[in-house]
Amino acid sequence: MPPTAPAPHPEVARILVVGGSLGGLLAANILVRNGHRVQVIEKAASSLDGRGAGIVTHEALFAGLRRAGVTVDASVGVEVTSRVALGPDGEVVARLPVTQTLSSWSRLYQLLREALPEDCLVQGTNARSVTETADGVTLHCDGERHFEGDLLLASDGLRSVVRAQFAPEIVPEYAGYVGWRGVCDESVLSQSTMCTVFDCFGFGLPPGEQLIGYPVAGAGNATTRGRRRFNFVWYRPAASAAELAALLTDADGVHHPLGIPPNKVAWRQVAAMRTAARELLAPQFAEIIEKTAQPFLQPIFDVNSTRIAFGRVLLMGDAAFVARPHVGMGVTKAAEDAMALSDCIDRLGANAAAGLAYEALRLPAGRAVVQRARKLGGYMQSQGSSNVILRDTEEVLRETAVDLGLRESVALA
Repeated sequence: MPPTAPAPHPEVARILVVGGSLGGLLAANILVRNGHRVQVIEKAASSLDGRGAGIVTHEALFAGLRRAGVTVDASVGVEVTSRVALGPDGEVVARLPVTQTLSSWSRLYQLLREALPEDCLVQGTNARSVTETADGVTLHCDGERHFEGDLLLASDGLRSVVRAQFAPEIVPEYAGYVGWRGVCDESVLSQSTMCTVFDCFGFGLPPGEQLIGYPVAGAGNATTRGRRRFNFVWYRPAASAAELAALLTDADGVHHPLGIPPNKVAWRQVAAMRTAARELLAPQFAEIIEKTAQPFLQPIFDVNSTRIAFGRVLLMGDAAFVARPHVGMGVTKAAEDAMALSDCIDRLGANAAAGLAYEALRLPAGRAVVQRARKLGGYMQSQGSSNVILRDTEEVLRETAVDLGLRESVALA
């Protein structure tokens, strides 16, 4: 039985959230629990559950989940206590004690979707444009449907329709490399791989490239031993337009310039990637990649907004800023956005003043995360140039996907 929304308080606001992925669900749940009337407009007609990508958690994300009505306990993810870097021969070349909980997109989506009252979500509806007045906003969608509210929160991702209308000059910038991603069932892996890397946050650092991987929940979001999966992201250069176009073209010759669906990645590209893994990576990582049923790839982009408040229209999550995955802050950043907006509405009401206060808090924070991610990814972009950035293995272990509040303790460990 889906939960019901709490009774609205006297200052209830009507808030539209465009996008029903993790950021939108975080914001919607927090705002509903503050007594507001929320409608989430999502273009997908069915549940988004089933995505397997890993999520690095931080304390701010846990705070956001609690405010969204989610119980944060051991079932949220899988805990690791160390980081290891493996050389091409499979031997450990560096180790660092770092305790961290690793979750998955699917697990967090399940928790947030279950927390949201059923009548708050409108699926299968494509947002087209927004009309703003002094008193409110109207969201226009396909089929002449429209929704009205006091505020509109755009959480519609990298290719945000709302951002394109209000800030068309802010466009995704390709970083010159891609991330091959996938998850492999624990049950199919060898004892060697299980003993050396599975229970760790693992790193592979071949020249000019970088792989990270860690355990996450398995099918049915199970976190018990034997039922988990190992999530990996392998950053590989694809600097030229031709290289990227080839990766985004499926086996039937159809080009997918905005991102290729996982089931459309050409089998020849997958085969070439697996061959490279055997040649460049530790045998443990090569095994994981070989046994991953459906690897997929993600072009790496930056989105760095100069404004995120436009009267009663606000940007959050990936619609506002996209930082490269090296920082592991994507969902945490969205949670911080959602909490900040809720606090501003509570203090100032659902109006343009709250939007400006929200922007003052989150604009510098978002830009700082993008800048830090660019620094961590600078090594990848320097390849082939006259100013190749040198990489220190232990520094990579210390700096990648860490909670900024814990960086000092990690450095001293």
